Amino acid sequence: MKYALAVEYDGRAFYGWQVQKDLTTVQAVLELALSRMAGEPIRVHAAGRTDAGVHGARQIVHFETTVNRPLAAWVRGVNSFLPDTVAVLWAKPVSDAFHARFSAFARHYRYLLLSHPVRPALWSGRMGWTFYDLDFEAMQAAMTHLLGQHDFSSFRAAECQAKSPIKTMTRAHIQKEGHLLICDFSADAFLHHMVRNIVGALLHIGKGHESPEWMADLILAKDRTSAPPTFMPDGLYLAGVSYPPEFGLASEPELRHGLI
Repeated sequence: MKYALAVEYDGRAFYGWQVQKDLTTVQAVLELALSRMAGEPIRVHAAGRTDAGVHGARQIVHFETTVNRPLAAWVRGVNSFLPDTVAVLWAKPVSDAFHARFSAFARHYRYLLLSHPVRPALWSGRMGWTFYDLDFEAMQAAMTHLLGQHDFSSFRAAECQAKSPIKTMTRAHIQKEGHLLICDFSADAFLHHMVRNIVGALLHIGKGHESPEWMADLILAKDRTSAPPTFMPDGLYLAGVSYPPEFGLASEPELRHGLI
């Protein structure tokens, strides 16, 4: 049997998604919980890896097993073996054709950014923060330059393992709720640190250091050294993943907690 799961997690508790020797990762604790429920070793495959400190609101994984369990066992049963910072949202049997990573045609990320003189306490580690006043309209204008197919090398981490820096951005939107800026990005795939690097550039523009058109200049430069430093992971969430309708998965972004 092959199953797909939707998983949410608080990235502050982990050294990223991928299994690493002697470090606590989301993949490691999920595989351990699934293996305990199945009574056999389970390996999961995810739609995308997230870095240390980055959260998952709707990460999608799949796994295969030789045992037959009711769907409730793969949700409530597995959750009983997971730490409080990770939860399986749903489980669904899928066909052999399904692959959490390779069947996806879009990934969706949300970045929550607080622009306020005082740092957040209740949302510490769960939203980015700057004490600067930001030019929202300039940031909004800069976002439009991200849409379409581009070489995003200027926003690519040095350790990125993607075969190509060329990605297609289908959504780049920012909205303002009081002091909170909500940034949404959708693309066929993302490079390592791509969203955090884009947010760093947006902040540079929002502070008035550059014009909105500078975002287009950064894209054309295809040079990571021309862009600002990588911004903090705190406010970044993998919000959902899109798959062809034949798989019947409720995997796209859903505001389960209001903001995410």
